[in-house]
Amino acid sequence: MDPVAALEEIAFLLERDRASSFKSKAFRRAADVIGAYSPDELAARVRDGTLKRTKGIGASTYAVIAEAVAGQVPAYLADLRERSGPAVAASGDGLRSKLKGDLHSHTEWSDGTTPIETMARAAQLVGLEYLVISDHSPNLTIANGLSAERLEQQLGVLDELNAVTELGGGGIRLLSGIETDILLDGTLDQSPAMLGRLDVVVASVHSKLRMESREMTERMLRAIETPRMNVLGHCTGRLVEGSRGTRPQSTFDARAVFAACAEYDVAVEINSRPERQDPPDELIQLALEAGCLFSIDTDAHAPGHFSFLDLGAARAEDNGVPAERIVTTWPVERLLEWSRGG
Repeated sequence: MDPVAALEEIAFLLERDRASSFKSKAFRRAADVIGAYSPDELAARVRDGTLKRTKGIGASTYAVIAEAVAGQVPAYLADLRERSGPAVAASGDGLRSKLKGDLHSHTEWSDGTTPIETMARAAQLVGLEYLVISDHSPNLTIANGLSAERLEQQLGVLDELNAVTELGGGGIRLLSGIETDILLDGTLDQSPAMLGRLDVVVASVHSKLRMESREMTERMLRAIETPRMNVLGHCTGRLVEGSRGTRPQSTFDARAVFAACAEYDVAVEINSRPERQDPPDELIQLALEAGCLFSIDTDAHAPGHFSFLDLGAARAEDNGVPAERIVTTWPVERLLEWSRGG
């Protein structure tokens, strides 16, 4: 077995199971280290023991590499597969099989764990055709939000990656984006000029989540009326489980907010993260009645999180959301015609 592939699959499975990020980063770091060696050089380093003393290689990662070089499926990987299933589930014929893109993902540019290229490979692994890189905006300093200058730099990197065959014409297409904060006054946390250059704008409330219902409603409505907003991200801000504990949902006039989303052609995100499951089912039903579009997104902060699309698709299916009203089932050109038409 290819040792780099073995290490990356282990990291993916750990991330999917929401294990400690220190574990997954160790396997990804080891994959980066041995990626610089030819197969013959790597085998020689395993034989003479020098790989054990190489920076970035620990006991667990060394064992995986040695077993893979010997032609075996590493025991660590075999155990993970047995406990949690393969990295990519067999394709079916349900809503999940119709998803072509993900409009909400984070990289090491903000609070994600890996480079853009690694996220792109993982998104392609789970069958996506396009991926929006939507790192955080400046106000969210705790998440290393991007200033206009850093976002400008990222746009250049995306152009370069899309020009590379394996990430461009021969593979997944990377789209520019942002998850911008909806500030207290309802404005979006990035300059209008910068937002106008992006393919997709996701806007979310990250602060003062417990503000009074009327004020929260007005805050969200002002944001939705902004021409360049495309997606209302995790609209209630709730947490239902996970390492961060639980958090109650924000209160707002959902009928008014979803009516505005329908009027201004803003999609309501079905956030696939297990700890969010946002919106709740009853709000998905209200958004359906209002005539809203939807976007099934992972809010991925690590490559393994793209597996959460299965959960988001299942929730949409259970709530009777038609595929044609889910923008992430659309081909990329139709998606861009919608998102850039604001």
